[in-house]
Amino acid sequence: AIARMLEMSDDVRGCAVLGPTGEALAATGDRERWQEAGAALLGAADLAGDEPARLVHIGTEDGEVFAIRHGELAMIAVSDRFPLASLMISDMRMALRGMAEEAKRT
Repeated sequence: AIARMLEMSDDVRGCAVLGPTGEALAATGDRERWQEAGAALLGAADLAGDEPARLVHIGTEDGEVFAIRHGELAMIAVSDRFPLASLMISDMRMALRGMAEEAKRT
């Protein structure tokens, strides 16, 4: 899923896939740091509603952060500024769906 995201989007600086308990299953760079950051991001987003956040999009002066959940998996991606958000989200969903389908086959 990580390689697929990097291949599909030139805007992605880094990303991680988190498992059901929040563990970083795969990441660009330090998995432990992604795990901690992902837990903080998703935890903060979850506080905003009665159910877990399914989609998070944050824009800053330095770049943008996206997080999505699909089943028991989550993906966090950091991109350059002003990517096409709908395409980034679609790519992330496709990558997670592919990963979930592959896990079912094994």
